[in-house]
Amino acid sequence: MDMLSNLALGAQTAFTGEALLFCFIGVFLGTFVGALPGIGPLVAISVALPLTFGLDPTIALIMLAGIFYGAQYGGSITSILLNLPGTASTAVTALDGYPMTKSGRPGLALFINAAASFCGGSFAILLVMGFAPAIASIALDFNSTEYFSVMLLGLVAASTLSNGSTIKSLVMVVFGLILGLVGMDPNSGVPRFTYGFINFYDGISLIAVAMGLFGVAEIIHKMTLAEPAKVITTPGRIPMKSMLPSRAEFRQLWGPILRGSTLGSIIGALPGAGPSIASFMAYAMEKKVSKEPSKFGKGAVEGVAAPEAANNASVQAAFIPTLSLGIPGDVVMAVLLGAMMMHGVTPGPQFITNEPAMFWGLIVSFWVGNLILLILNIPLIGVFVKIMSVPSRILYPTVIFFICMGSYSVNNSEFDVLVTLFFGVLGYVLLRFRFHPAPVLLGFILGPLMEENLRRSLVISRGEITVFLDRPVSVALLSFTLLLIFMPLLKPMARRLRMAYQSNAK
Repeated sequence: MDMLSNLALGAQTAFTGEALLFCFIGVFLGTFVGALPGIGPLVAISVALPLTFGLDPTIALIMLAGIFYGAQYGGSITSILLNLPGTASTAVTALDGYPMTKSGRPGLALFINAAASFCGGSFAILLVMGFAPAIASIALDFNSTEYFSVMLLGLVAASTLSNGSTIKSLVMVVFGLILGLVGMDPNSGVPRFTYGFINFYDGISLIAVAMGLFGVAEIIHKMTLAEPAKVITTPGRIPMKSMLPSRAEFRQLWGPILRGSTLGSIIGALPGAGPSIASFMAYAMEKKVSKEPSKFGKGAVEGVAAPEAANNASVQAAFIPTLSLGIPGDVVMAVLLGAMMMHGVTPGPQFITNEPAMFWGLIVSFWVGNLILLILNIPLIGVFVKIMSVPSRILYPTVIFFICMGSYSVNNSEFDVLVTLFFGVLGYVLLRFRFHPAPVLLGFILGPLMEENLRRSLVISRGEITVFLDRPVSVALLSFTLLLIFMPLLKPMARRLRMAYQSNAK
């Protein structure tokens, strides 16, 4: 009965005219941006963030979340029709989606994409409904030591479980933590690391950092690649009849969708994993369990269904740790968490209790947004494909212009624009040296919260660092953190021991 009353409360929030309008705007913009290679949901959310300041926090979050999961749909369309993944997580869809288009079955591939995405998203929403409140109720008993430990675990997990060098990721996390120290000391009120700039007394703007590191930097990176323009040949009209699968194909879809949804939900709830890892792992799993693995890469329906279900399930499941613990699973969730903070809402264990209308309204909006995407996905395919014809020499400068305008509009400050451009250049340099800037934003957002809980713990214990070993949950979280740090070192050692054992056995 409680679940039904909670859903009724959410429906009252999500089915208002304003909520429905901005949910539609969010998923439409997300699909639009997802269809543009090199832009991605993070840039779109960063640009849209300043526009939400005049909105109710719930409406703002509904729109920004819609951009996030809507981008997965749009990226799949261009992957299937043009072999041009709009987002990294939809690249694996092109392996079988594009061969289906070349063999004259683009309609079927698009139908599978829409159906698998909807099923995967719906499966993960059910998990969010069940697990987020349960995790939050457990976390209500946490004190400052456990809050610090779980945040530290989230940062380390995001660094060690993500793609790329673990050392480089940890360096970026520390850099983000240092950026979070800029501003007034929360205890003494003394300015720290401001270097005489009054604009830094309130800290560095989250919007400036996010827009610079991920918007401007990504655009500069794309512009400097100087790749030759691709000739895009779009498929002709796709009749509705060609989209429906046969009975045999329909039976082949349920297993991959269910497995992909389950795997994507599990991976999405882990810090640092994200939809890209989920979609690739789902594809690999389907290829392994298939009786005919040779058909993958040649237009197998399972090769489209599994990664699409995993992709969208991962995106929705990422809200579990963000809303229940205040720990963002990836960089996009970190921006959404920052957006909630700027609207005066603090995600965490008390969020669901203190803001039930917002939480359950957001949950119901997920259903509404996925349904809108299911309805829009097919009729607007031609429109999104036409978007691909926009020349990059027009598209990229336009995006940078809107980024600068959005940064300026927050405080009507030219200084914020300069900070945005500075972090844009810095982000480009980091990308050139293969330092991914995503952990910077995670450290930047969680840094002040970690400092607050660290200081509170040390004040209560009168400076005794062993306070973090007094409670079992804190000890378990710190132990798991150490395991994640040393795991990259243990793998080579285990490999050498195995090789030595095999050589001695011979």
